[in-house]
Amino acid sequence: MSAARPGPARRGVLAGLVAAGLAACGPTSRSQPAIAEVALKSVARFPVGCAVTIEHLADPAYLAVLTEQFSQLTPEWEMKMEYILSDDGSLRFDAPDQIAAFAGTHGMSLFGHNLVWYSQSPAAFERLDGQADAFARAYDDYIGAVCGRYRGQAVGWDVVNEPVAEDGEGLRSSLWSRNLGATDYMRRAFDRAHAAAPEAVLFVNDYNLESLPKKRATFLNLAEALLKTGAPLGGLGTQCHLAADLEPGALTTAITELARTGLPIHVSELDISLNRARGMFTSRDELIDRQSRLADEIGEAFARLPAAQRFSLTAWGLRDGDSWLRSRQENPSPPWDAPLFFDDDGRPKPLLAALEHGLGGS
Repeated sequence: MSAARPGPARRGVLAGLVAAGLAACGPTSRSQPAIAEVALKSVARFPVGCAVTIEHLADPAYLAVLTEQFSQLTPEWEMKMEYILSDDGSLRFDAPDQIAAFAGTHGMSLFGHNLVWYSQSPAAFERLDGQADAFARAYDDYIGAVCGRYRGQAVGWDVVNEPVAEDGEGLRSSLWSRNLGATDYMRRAFDRAHAAAPEAVLFVNDYNLESLPKKRATFLNLAEALLKTGAPLGGLGTQCHLAADLEPGALTTAITELARTGLPIHVSELDISLNRARGMFTSRDELIDRQSRLADEIGEAFARLPAAQRFSLTAWGLRDGDSWLRSRQENPSPPWDAPLFFDDDGRPKPLLAALEHGLGGS
């Protein structure tokens, strides 16, 4: 895939193709197979990724499923600043290096996640708060060091993660915006990342773009503003942390609107929670059915994008038991959430078959 950003004319052509291809795309009514019979990476016509940690890569049973099903890896947290940047300002790369090496050894691509996130305020940067020149130098050095280390390995990066306010009313305030400017910290990050790894596709990534139209609109306005300044923004990441009761068609609408920019789209952190669902569903069986229909819908909507815009689709974990949604904080007691495509023992679920069905593998 090309790291080059589509120009205005190409974006217009792609937008027309998207509108034509997705106009009739909505919640599917087709029958769905019970269990997937082929590997996901064999069905998809684009990279399919999985979020991993070093701990996971030490489990032979996990590895057997991972390498059979997926073609791309995203470090779930060991490429984040909280891991790499120590309090004294030194950098540690042991875990991300191992993940990158594993990907290379197994013929898988690597996606970098993430460089700048409002949620993380490391001590090394807190000490520089208010010191404009020193803060900017440290910021540039960090992004350059991390991106540069994986130049030629990482096919893309979440450069800026979750910049839009929770309710969609403007942008988040953070250590980064306070010291470098509300959007200038983003432009600076994109420029530095591009200089360090010019072949990588650079993304802005956010969540709830499917369920909150106002947030999606603010996200799209931000993307257009960055492009107008000349930022080397190469794609849009929609995390797709979904609840099973998401309104039918909302997912398709979101992907359609994002794709109108002409930029490549990354479904970057896909899971579909049962426990977070509310509303019309009264039984777990109903939730599981709706979960599968959502997987089918996202597969179909993504597959209908022009090939140049299908960057990749990434599951945020392999087995249900590995999911962040099963953490003690998120799920302290039964019923246990089951948001992923493989059960606790690594067996494929009907959810995987539904995704493959949507992608056109039936």
